[in-house]
Amino acid sequence: MIIIMSREASAEQVTRVQQQLRASGLGVHLSQGVERTIIGAIGDRSPELMPMVAALAGVERVIPILKPFKLASRDFQPESTLVQVGAAVFGGEETVVIAGPCAIEDEEQLLSTAQHIKAAGARLLRGGAFKPRTSPYSFQGLKSEGLKLIQEVAKETGLAVVTEVVSPHEVELVARYAQMLQIGARNMQNYALLQEVGRAKLPVLLKRGMAATIEEWLMAAEYIMKEGNYQVVLCERGIRTFETATRNTLDVSAIALAKEWSHLPVIADPSHASGRRNLVLPLARAALAAGADGLMVEVHPHPETALSDGAQSLDFAQFDAVIKGLTPLLTALGRRL
Repeated sequence: MIIIMSREASAEQVTRVQQQLRASGLGVHLSQGVERTIIGAIGDRSPELMPMVAALAGVERVIPILKPFKLASRDFQPESTLVQVGAAVFGGEETVVIAGPCAIEDEEQLLSTAQHIKAAGARLLRGGAFKPRTSPYSFQGLKSEGLKLIQEVAKETGLAVVTEVVSPHEVELVARYAQMLQIGARNMQNYALLQEVGRAKLPVLLKRGMAATIEEWLMAAEYIMKEGNYQVVLCERGIRTFETATRNTLDVSAIALAKEWSHLPVIADPSHASGRRNLVLPLARAALAAGADGLMVEVHPHPETALSDGAQSLDFAQFDAVIKGLTPLLTALGRRL
């Protein structure tokens, strides 16, 4: 629930309300504006608690939050959250493009890709050092060596780094090399991992699980935010349906609805959604038209030899064509790269 204090409420009255909430086993989020103080009560509430809090001195009114996700809800925070990663800001007028290879393979591959995507307008470099794969025989990533490579390339190019972390025990390691931590689709409901990245206090890119509902996706964000980390960017990457012509099905409606239900920025990954490089541009356009704040695409200098996801990776010329193809739409939407 949300407690709106009166304009005349004293500091002592605000403190008293917080004490009452904590005594009832609830978490407290305090937002002090110029004119009013708003207190968010986080956790399960008993039916008699609302009138009890409403009767406290200095309380103007109490508003219930009906959705199970509290911190991520627009009921709790009406204004959109801005998440800054390096020089990029998610959730504002800028459309942020994240690009790079699915997996880090070697320095030449990563450096050439980083230099090209930056020149084309990308703001963040993606690249997997740890690669959880469906098959245990597939390439699993360079691990710590990959982290060192992407950090060196990032320093040389000035791009911020987003890379996936797959285990709670590796959060501290990955956080030393990246500016943003990615939670992959397979780990969206790895609650121990969500809590650990919440404690890390770095921005988090949270991909939707391949069979997750929108509510489950936002509840996963709630796990991160409950640990005090509100720098969460949601990523729609396609869900598993009966369709077999594409790798997944991009849920464009989820982008629009997540933006309506939550104040968190939302981006889309048309590469994973389709599994086909020729569909990246049309799906990217659809995502932006639905309100996405950015895109995440896979780029590789030689997709035909890529160790991971070559079929959905763009080469440099194709990436340039995607950026060029988005420009008229961005202009119409009043946005920019």
